[in-house]
Amino acid sequence: MKNTSLKLLIGMLSAMVFVNGCHIVSAEEEYEDTGIPTETAQTVYEPGVDPDAVKDQAILVVSFGTSYNDSRALTIQAIEDAIVEKYPEYDVRRAFTAQIIIDKLYARDGVMIDNFGEALNRAIDDGVKTLIVQPTHLMDGFEYNDMMDELAGYADSFDRIAVAQPLLTSDEDFEAVIAAITDRTAEFDDGKTAICFMGHGTEAESNQVYEKMQGVLTAEGLANYYIGTVEAEPTLEDVLQAVGEGEYTRVVLEPLMVVAGDHANNDMAGDEEDSWKSIFEAAGYEVDCQLVGLGQIPAIRDIYLAHTQAAIDSLTE
Repeated sequence: MKNTSLKLLIGMLSAMVFVNGCHIVSAEEEYEDTGIPTETAQTVYEPGVDPDAVKDQAILVVSFGTSYNDSRALTIQAIEDAIVEKYPEYDVRRAFTAQIIIDKLYARDGVMIDNFGEALNRAIDDGVKTLIVQPTHLMDGFEYNDMMDELAGYADSFDRIAVAQPLLTSDEDFEAVIAAITDRTAEFDDGKTAICFMGHGTEAESNQVYEKMQGVLTAEGLANYYIGTVEAEPTLEDVLQAVGEGEYTRVVLEPLMVVAGDHANNDMAGDEEDSWKSIFEAAGYEVDCQLVGLGQIPAIRDIYLAHTQAAIDSLTE
């Protein structure tokens, strides 16, 4: 029985389930960030999927994407691998939403990754009947909403579809993410160090997640934790002012992003005078940059797994 109510479901739910759909993906560990494939690198089919034994149910993991191969293996692929391990009865596939990254990876490394539409069409061609979509998006911003709009056009293409929630959706998600990032950075919590997380930021209404996260941190007495963004609010100036009101001598910078990619390496940790690192150093602080994407943190991956399970459960409700 076709799922003709998907459009209504999408309108009622901001998310339920999504599987990382990657038709053809390279063995990430075989590539270096120089962009030059090693002699042993090769293009392979989806991780964990035997092309001769494709299952009729799949989890499509949808990510913005990154051209930083090492970080991709440690973050996006780590999330995918966790899903593969927990759900062996599903094909786990990958899709990226950033076409510019898809094109760059193919031109530079020979790595072929489906965009969202390609991944959906490939799933149809492969005979997938039940599709779970698991986005790795931080929030329901523009990228996530574009994904949902595109998915609505496939309402009659699968028997059952469920879409999982982005990372920061419920109050419980905020609590869990804060517990994960504060536990990971606990070693720096010495009373003299300000721990600052850099998010991307968006013009979408969902940008409020950063202010909410700061509010929860403050309410829990984590006064030395600060949240800022590259392209929205709170700005770097806001964070710098807030840190300046304390008596800190050191600042730890870490991305509040799934992947430690371009923004983390350049806008946060770069040597240019307008990077967060350079500006905090110019203000007199010792700076320690932690290039750790959220996807590297096991507790964060557990949140995604919980969202995937909730999406799967929704199919039987």
